[in-house]
Formats: sequence, structure tokens, C-alpha cells
Amino acid sequence: MSESALSPETPAATGTDRGTDRLIASLLTIRSATEALVEGLSAEDLVVQSMPDASPAKWHLAHTAWFFETLVLAPSGTGYRLFHPRFGYLFNSYYEALGPRHARPQRGLLTRPSLDEVIAYRRHVTAAVVELLQRPGGLSQPGLRDLITLGLHHEQQHQELMLTDLLHLFSCNPLRPAYRPRRPGAAAGGAGLGWIECPGGLREIGHAGAGFAFDNETPRHAVFLQPFRLADRAVTNREWQDFIADRGYARPELWLADGWATVVAEGWQAPLYWERQGEDWRSMTLAGLQPVEHEAAVCHVSYFEADAFARWADARLPTEAEWESVAETVAPTGNTVGSGRLRPAPATGAPGTARQLYGDVWEWTASPYQAYPGFRVAPGAAGEYNGKFMCNQMVLRGGSCATPDGHVRPCYRNFFYPHQRWQFSGLRLARDW
Repeated sequence: MSESALSPETPAATGTDRGTDRLIASLLTIRSATEALVEGLSAEDLVVQSMPDASPAKWHLAHTAWFFETLVLAPSGTGYRLFHPRFGYLFNSYYEALGPRHARPQRGLLTRPSLDEVIAYRRHVTAAVVELLQRPGGLSQPGLRDLITLGLHHEQQHQELMLTDLLHLFSCNPLRPAYRPRRPGAAAGGAGLGWIECPGGLREIGHAGAGFAFDNETPRHAVFLQPFRLADRAVTNREWQDFIADRGYARPELWLADGWATVVAEGWQAPLYWERQGEDWRSMTLAGLQPVEHEAAVCHVSYFEADAFARWADARLPTEAEWESVAETVAPTGNTVGSGRLRPAPATGAPGTARQLYGDVWEWTASPYQAYPGFRVAPGAAGEYNGKFMCNQMVLRGGSCATPDGHVRPCYRNFFYPHQRWQFSGLRLARDW
């Protein structure tokens, strides 16, 4: 598939105010970035579903068009005509208010529509959103800016999911294909683990009201923290190998009951994608099968594994309030997708300072995913975005090497089930002070 086949048509942003121009520019940039993720891949790469939790890249491409078509264009009152009357059924993810949908585990059966049709669908929707914004008084429609902004952040979430799902897909191929060539980076020395002392007390967490946030980051509220220590970096692959060598996966006393049952049922002996070669380990990455980098942050571990490691290390996982109280003092930048590395890196910066809080790996916390005090579900389909998943999942913080640049912030809450580990998920330790 050629690059030109994916280049979006970009109507000129003329006759609009500066705020509208900026929104159009963001729309075109983010939509183009999604399509750039599949450049160089075959149509076959984009149609296969490797497990029920993952989705084919072609489905992600279509779903992120469906979101704008269904939630922005169709209700706009401008006479927008659907690109295809059945696409709403095929590419609805989980919105009950918007009708029935194709079963998630069967998304890999959708050989039709073709990739060319999906790209045409994306172009059609992008052009229609731009046209809507360029209408006189376009952004004066109530809630339109908020819906489009939500759609852009939603698309960035799917950009990350495309990468994690492609990695899982390629890991199932005996050829161990590379998504992108490995980009070498300078390896940091093996700095020992340091601790940041946090006195605790009454703190506030949650979105403070400036800029975008998802609904689950609100409302901002007070929490009381006991004094604690937070590790100055994420747990490394070297430290995880010590856990393995000490029979960490064979000692039930380290594990929660559900975690141990999962270890036994799944036969876990190492993080996902790790393969032993003699005395060394290799792991499947977006650059293919590579040696495990000892000082890089460990990733592709479940909450169960993170909790067991913390217990083995005579520590615990931080709560999300503890994590955020430290992270809000640090600029939200790090090894995210723009670095081109596409895998976790060793920690950089001065030991004893808060390092790697953003990028590299999503960090499991000890906090269940639940509503903040005063949270209210938004009316309509948009209310299904986060609230209805607040059950039986755990919160992760900080972003990963597959997260789009600028997408995370101190109050950002990611969430997954405790057994899941195909995401770039790792951990940071905490201790009571």
C-alpha cells in the first residue's frame, strides 16, 4: 500500500476564526497520524484479529471514522448522508444507545469492506467534519467543539491500541516480523533504585479545569495521604529477571488468589513476549524479536504480576492518588511514540528524582477503577465512554512508549482488567514511610 493511498484530502481552512483553524489543523494532523501508522503494512496485516481483546488495524481505522460520523456529523442538522448505511453496525464498539453491533471477537472476519473502502470512508468523514467547521458560525453549535475534541483524543487512544494490537498479532507469527526497524538508543547505566519521600497530608487530585480531560478524571477532590515513599523509576527488566530466578512465578505465597489461579491456568513463567534463549532472554517488540534490555523498564506484565513482584520486593504498588501527587510536579513528557523507539527505555535523569513517570510503560496502581466522589455520567451515548466500565478493573498511570505525544497528563486514568498484559504495562514500587 503506497503512502499516497493514505494521504488525506485536506480542504483549506478559509473564512474561519483562529480557534476554528486550530481545531481543523488538529483534526487533520491526528487523522493523518492514524493513517501513517499503517504505512508499509499489507492489507493482510490490517485485517487479522489475534485475540478477542485486540482488534484488526483496519477496524481501528474505520471505527475512528465512525465515531465522528455518528456522534458529530449525523446529529449536526446539516443534512449529512451516511457513507454506508451498514457501517454503523460494523464499527460501533460498545455504545448500547446507538444500537446493535458486530460482535467484538469476530472483527477479524470482516474482509469486507476493503481497505480502500475504509480509507475512502475516512476521507469522506474528515472532509465532512472540516466542512461543518467551516460553515458560518460552525463552532457556535452547542457542544460541537467538545465532541470534536473528544473524538480527537479518542482517536489518539486508538492509535496506541493499533500498535499494541499489531505487536500481539506479529508475536503470533513464527517469522517474528518487525513492524518498524529497530531504532538504537543510548543505553543508560544501571542506576540503583532510589526513593522519593512524600510527607502525605491533605491533597487534591483530578482534573483542575484547564484544557481537555476525560470525564473519569473529574471532579477534582480532596484525598488524605499517609506519608509514603515512591520509587524514583520504574522496575527494570534486570530486576524482573531476579524475580524469575528467585522462583517468583512458582511461589503462591506471593500472589493474590486470582493471580495464582491465572499463573497456573496460563502457565506464566515470564512477562508476555519473553522467550528464553540459553541463559538470556529475548522479547517480541515492534522491531521483531530483540534481546531484553536489562536496564529498560519491564513491560507486558499484568496487575497480578506487578502485585506479586511488589510483595517479593518488600514493597507495594502506589495508589493512584499517591502517583498523581508526585506526577503533578513533573512535566508530562517522556519516551512516547514521537521518540520512534517504540519500546521502553532505561531511566534517564538524576537518581532520587521522579523519573519515567510519563512514557515508557503504563504503571499499575493499587487502585480499583471507580468513580470519583461527585462523578456523574454524561447524558446520551457520550456517557458510555468511561463510566460503565468502572467495575473489576485497575487503574494505570503515566502513558507508554506507544502513547501519542502530548496525550497524557498527571490526572489521566487508564484502566484494564488485572489479568491483561498485552498493553505496554509495567510498575513502580511504593513503601510506607
